[in-house]
Amino acid sequence: MYALLSLVLLVLVVAALVDIITRQDGQVKHLPKVVWVLLVIFLPLIGSLLWFVIGHDYDTPMAHPRLGAPRRRTGSASSAQATPTAQAERRITSTEEQLASLDREIEFHAEQARIRRIEAELAERRRLTEGT
Repeated sequence: MYALLSLVLLVLVVAALVDIITRQDGQVKHLPKVVWVLLVIFLPLIGSLLWFVIGHDYDTPMAHPRLGAPRRRTGSASSAQATPTAQAERRITSTEEQLASLDREIEFHAEQARIRRIEAELAERRRLTEGT
């Protein structure tokens, strides 16, 4: 019975610590994250229960980090030395904007292929009319 209670307490503490650490600062209520972590470590049962009852912000959706996902660097090495205003001007595009951009690119290349095909037909007609 004690082993089961100990296991439940351990799972509760680990869940609380993982939840605290993975949350952004704006998703933590009443105390800073560091204080919540220390509270859960030094008072495991009370700290974990308090975290899930009053410290956890259930209203704000949490963006879960993808574990094992490759990290992509944006920009080159020179952009790391860019001024803060230049970094602030860099804009993140949404998925819809990226898809719209790809659609425009596909249309552009299709139009270029059509133009090349028409130019080839025109060159062939000129060659035929000059030959006769």
